[in-house]
This record gives sequence, structure tokens and C-alpha cells, in this order.
Amino acid sequence: MAISDWPEAERPREKLLSLGPQALSDAELLAIFLRTGIAGCNAVELARRLVHEYGGLRKLLQADRKTFCTTKGLGNAKYAQLQAVLELARRHLAENLMRSDALKNPAETRRYLTARLRDYPYEVFACLFLDSRHRVISYEELFRGTIDGASVHPREVVRRALQHNAAAVILAHNHPSGVAEPSDADRRITVRLKDALALVDIRVLDHVIIGDQLATSLAERGLI
Repeated sequence: MAISDWPEAERPREKLLSLGPQALSDAELLAIFLRTGIAGCNAVELARRLVHEYGGLRKLLQADRKTFCTTKGLGNAKYAQLQAVLELARRHLAENLMRSDALKNPAETRRYLTARLRDYPYEVFACLFLDSRHRVISYEELFRGTIDGASVHPREVVRRALQHNAAAVILAHNHPSGVAEPSDADRRITVRLKDALALVDIRVLDHVIIGDQLATSLAERGLI
């Protein structure tokens, strides 16, 4: 049955407008994005099939272009639309963070860092460069690979901080394992960076470890 033949209260678009997006299931939200189904399968049925095939909405959103475009009902146009939507969400979070004191809004900071780093299949080390009022100047991803003393270079972090005229930084990196517990290597590189940046009067306010469900603050653990 076509969605247009459903009772109005059950149609995803009308349901969203009436009850808000939080009232919709993953499949219903995805159906609004898809807009159309395929032969013999309306948009909601297609969305349910995709969520089932990928094992969840997050894995679908994480799919690379080749995998995404070879899935029946999807293609380059849908992939481009999806990437645009995801980037809009990240930029929305960035704008919220840019207008605030990052140190006074730890939840907002963690949401932003999680959106940027959580889904990488490898470790990425990033910095939020802050001014003297702890407002965000810039976010940069500086290193990729295993985060340890060999792959994160304090000299480069100091150089970028000076270029931004930063007064403070918040360090962050993800754990692809999904476990946000800081390792010994995380603690060591934090100390090295804190000492290097202190030489040019730049404070390290925090080092946030991004996991699958949680983000762990080394400052809250008393490790900074």
C-alpha cells in the first residue's frame, strides 16, 4: 500500500509535523529522507529493510560510498544528500559551540567532539583551540593512526596553537574500539603536550577520549 493511502496520523511526514521528530522510529525518519521507495516497496518498507540489512541506522550512516551505492534503493544522489545532512548537523553543533565558553559547556563540547570523531575506523587526534575567554577559535584534526608518543608531535601542536594565537586548548581523540577509558599512552601524551604548551603559556584544559557511547574527560579524572 502506498504511504499516501495510510491514515494521516501514521504517515511519517505528517507524524513528524504533528508530534515532532522524536516521536518517529529510525525507519520513519529514514523514510522521510529517502522520500520514495522502489518497485513493490514503499519508502517506509525500504527504510525498514535498510535498517535491518545494515544492523542499525548508525551503520547505514557510516557506510562508505561504494557500499552505500551498491545497496538496492540507494545511489550516488542519496549518498550525496546524506553526507550533506550529516555535515549540516556537525556544523550546527560547531556554531552552538563557537558562541559559548567551551569550558562552561562541557556537554556541548562533548557532543561536538563525539559527532566529529566517533565514527572514524582509526584513531584521530584533534584540538579545539580557544581564546583567553575559552571561546572556540578553531577545530583541527592533526594526526591519524595509533595515538602514542611516536605519532602525536607536540611541536606541531604548539605550532598550530601559536598560529591561532590560542590561549588554551582542549585535546581530543577517539578510540575505535568504542571504549572511552584512557590508556597509559593517552596519559603520557597528555603530559607531554601539557608541558610543551606550558612553555609558550598555553593551557591544556582537558583531553577528551571519545568512545562509542561515552566521552571521558581526563580533567574530570584529575589527570590534567
